[in-house]
Amino acid sequence: MIKVVQIVAVLFALFAFSRAFLRWKDKEVSLGEFLFWSVTWIILILLSLFPEYTFLLSARIGIQRGVDIFVYGGITLLFYLVFRMYVRFEKMEQALTKVVRGLAKRK
Repeated sequence: MIKVVQIVAVLFALFAFSRAFLRWKDKEVSLGEFLFWSVTWIILILLSLFPEYTFLLSARIGIQRGVDIFVYGGITLLFYLVFRMYVRFEKMEQALTKVVRGLAKRK
């Protein structure tokens, strides 16, 4: 029997997937980023519809509860995304510094 939380998770994942698709279509994200998010949302849909697989996976890797995989995976994903944002920010800051130095030398 499908539960309300499963329906909400699937609807959210479909909405997020549509946002990723529109960003890719508008060339705001690269194909690699689009594929990453597509796989993420598809996995969420599948695990929401078939939660018994989380228990099998958690048992294989030594985690007691299936939902803990989401928690650990989510935290890991957040750290990775923060790292990527930090690297991008540093590159933008260095590029901005170059531009400002170039403008300062012209005066």
